[in-house]
Amino acid sequence: MDRGNQSVVSEFILWGLSQSQSVQALLFVVFLTLYLFIVFGNTVIMVLITTDRHLHSPMYFLLANLSFIDTCLSSNTTPKMISDFLKENKTISFSVCMSQIFFAHCIAGGEMMLLVAMAYDRYVAICKPLHYFTIMNLRRCSGLVLVSWTTGFIHAMSHLLVIVELPFCGPKEIDSFFCDMPLVIKLACMDSHDLDILMNADCGVVAIACFILLLISYTCIIITIRQSTKAGASKALSTCSAHITVVMIFFVPCLFIYVCPLNIIWLDKFLAVFYSVFTPLLNPTIYTMRNKEMKNAMKRFISNHLGPKGNL
Repeated sequence: MDRGNQSVVSEFILWGLSQSQSVQALLFVVFLTLYLFIVFGNTVIMVLITTDRHLHSPMYFLLANLSFIDTCLSSNTTPKMISDFLKENKTISFSVCMSQIFFAHCIAGGEMMLLVAMAYDRYVAICKPLHYFTIMNLRRCSGLVLVSWTTGFIHAMSHLLVIVELPFCGPKEIDSFFCDMPLVIKLACMDSHDLDILMNADCGVVAIACFILLLISYTCIIITIRQSTKAGASKALSTCSAHITVVMIFFVPCLFIYVCPLNIIWLDKFLAVFYSVFTPLLNPTIYTMRNKEMKNAMKRFISNHLGPKGNL
């Protein structure tokens, strides 16, 4: 195909998750419901942590930031996907496509670093309990959150500055429900094999570095837990198991999408949906369902704000 005679691409066509109208109608209801749960669940966590003085601690400060990042992660792609279920022609402008790529990597990079910060918080709480509030003060926590967002921004900009300069002259179809970096690179009017490897390596450095830091933190935590009393070990293990579950849920799809792509279309779509929809949905569920303090905070909030005359 002679691409040199084609006009410069100003928009892309998304193939979405299905071409069947009946299936798309069902998916519209399902994903709209899930997205509302994501926004509601993460907003509840942020409100509870902000308003309840019992939750004004470093762990919950970081958890509130995780809920905010999860809401942003899903909101970057899910609303567009939901609205496209009602459209016959699913198009996305070049600028919006680039924005999706930027925010996807900015948020993902930020969340990886935030999970490392949360692991560090648990490490200090369990391995250095006497110095916890000295080490994990508000200034340190705010600094960790700032480092997380800065890392995500730099990571995303390193991709965006390369991708926006690529020549796109056709084809312009993307077999997905959002603009994903590996799929967009393949549409460039040039040999993109080396660039694809370079971008995967860039993602790999961030993901694997964060994963190694997480592995070190939780290894130290597990060693300390094994040396603790039975009661203390049980509580610490319950908290850390929730963190480890979230880490695995978040990192596994990222590794197979950006670091070691399998290039299986249906599996890539499944991992993308799991990463952008189910991960932000499961995170608040895992943290709240297993957390007694969050449950008590919910009861206090309902009693103070929703009960008759402030009491149930």
